[in-house]
Amino acid sequence: MLYYVIAFVIVLVDQLTKWWIDTSMELHQKIPVIENFFYITSHRNTGAAWGILSGQMGFFYIITTIVIAVVVYYMWKYAKESKLMGWSLAFILGGAVGNFIDRIFRKQVVDFFDFYFGDYSYPIFNVADSALVVGVILMLIVTFIDEKQKGSSKA
Repeated sequence: MLYYVIAFVIVLVDQLTKWWIDTSMELHQKIPVIENFFYITSHRNTGAAWGILSGQMGFFYIITTIVIAVVVYYMWKYAKESKLMGWSLAFILGGAVGNFIDRIFRKQVVDFFDFYFGDYSYPIFNVADSALVVGVILMLIVTFIDEKQKGSSKA
């Protein structure tokens, strides 16, 4: 149950920040937070990360529905055994649902975290994207720990 609450909080924060961007900023408006490094920029994306598969909403509806179903199944099956796996899946679920809500109701994803590293502009992202990345990193850590434990028990 805790992991669903975590996912819900992620969705809530994601949707509230997107609502704030959508209602208080003009599209492409840029607010400096740390000059030449970090801005809040009102941006819309009809694709996935880095704008790939732009405009393929039907594809994203299908894939996201499958991802959500698989994550819920894995939470039910494995989250009791590993807290870190539970957190990982909660972050992935929250991120997937947050962006799914945008795709369903806005037909695009609201992005706003905008970072610059010298001349390089990192792709603009949002809270849901951040949660997905954190969830995947946690899942990789769980996988490495599990593999190390399996290797230790065989030796």
